[in-house]
Amino acid sequence: MKIAVLNGSPKGMTSVTMQYVHYIQNEFPQHALKFINISQRIKKIESDERAFQEILDEVKGSDGVLWASPVYYFLVPANYKRFIELIFERNVESVFANKYTACLTTSIHFFDHTAHNYIHAVCDDLNMKFAGSFSADMGDLRKVAERERLGLFAGKFFETIENKAPTSMSHMPVFRRDFDYLPGEARDTVDAGAKKVVVVTDSQDHQLNLISMVERFKASFSSDVEVINLHDLDIKGSCLGCVQCAYDNQCVYNDKDEYIDFFNTKLKTADILIFAGAIQDRYLSSRWKMFFDRSFFNGHAPSLIGKQIGFIISGPLSQTPNLRQILDAWVEIQLANLTGIVTDEFGDSAKIDDLLQDLANNLVQFADSGYIKTPTFLGVGGKKLFRDEIWGRLRFPFRADYLLYKKLGVFDFPQKNYKMRIQSAFMSLLSKSPAFRKEVNKRMKDEMIKPLQRVIEG
Repeated sequence: MKIAVLNGSPKGMTSVTMQYVHYIQNEFPQHALKFINISQRIKKIESDERAFQEILDEVKGSDGVLWASPVYYFLVPANYKRFIELIFERNVESVFANKYTACLTTSIHFFDHTAHNYIHAVCDDLNMKFAGSFSADMGDLRKVAERERLGLFAGKFFETIENKAPTSMSHMPVFRRDFDYLPGEARDTVDAGAKKVVVVTDSQDHQLNLISMVERFKASFSSDVEVINLHDLDIKGSCLGCVQCAYDNQCVYNDKDEYIDFFNTKLKTADILIFAGAIQDRYLSSRWKMFFDRSFFNGHAPSLIGKQIGFIISGPLSQTPNLRQILDAWVEIQLANLTGIVTDEFGDSAKIDDLLQDLANNLVQFADSGYIKTPTFLGVGGKKLFRDEIWGRLRFPFRADYLLYKKLGVFDFPQKNYKMRIQSAFMSLLSKSPAFRKEVNKRMKDEMIKPLQRVIEG
């Protein structure tokens, strides 16, 4: 069989991800895997119709398609995302329809599930036959058990194609409302005082709802609100995955474009940030993905600590829960506060006006009080994963992360709490007594709330 391997790594064939695909090829030499570098060649693919058509021809002539990519910022890299956009923009979905497909990613398992959800949803939108996914840790190929697991995954993929086995869709089609938002006048405005409010958008002339929502949000303030369009910024390219920034947060692009200066002087100095974009396929635009990917010059460390953040979204956000989870998680990982999200998906202009005004009010109120929501599993789990990785195997080369984590007290390993360890050991010893366990069971509920009652009682 012939399998078209769509390589999402900007590092091309020298990527970690491709080593896993090479292993599959070695294990199954009877099948021909055709490697196609997507992210590394995206500018040519976008500008040269022949280059794009060559990829379509490879897909058309294949028995299956393997989407293989590293995970960048909860998703696939921006250039890979741009290729997916081109498929829909150029109306070539039929080339992918009914092709058997699978997904393979490499990462440290930080929100790899949202990247897989995205690819799976895109494949469903393309009417492909999704046959499974495989998420590998970057170092798994060195482990016998993981190599066996990889072999079983690949073998099952090939078997599914050979047997023309049935597959099922996991994501319902997204339906967009035909609605024109007509904003009303802002009757009451909020004074942000000395607080700096910055709106970042990627709006284009045809995205009238998004443009109008941003303008109506601006009108909610009595003071100036700075609006920056990502299309107006000189951004030479997306993250290259070169890790040159790991030691001291100095990006390889450095002063070659405007991104780093924009991030440092506009975003890091703001008190209130609004990110405004329109849903494209199952995410925002690839321009927004480039924004997030390029912010990796900050490493794995939070760079917008304590800021109030809101989103203005044009499109069916409620039908793309994977995107919603990504937005929630990203803000929590930043140690910032997600004040709210306003969308145009429900088609009521007056309601949107009210929501935008309320968002403005809450942003200022929370900024004044310094309120930050308590993190959920998304933030707590993400923080602990990064904590363990940066303390351990990623301490080199991510020296800048390590120093900041140390400064912020992120290395809060439970084994450092010696009082808790001694207490737990002592109680575990006592629990060997049936009489002690009986007494504990009798008093458990009361003892659990006693410390909290003492706080309440002052």
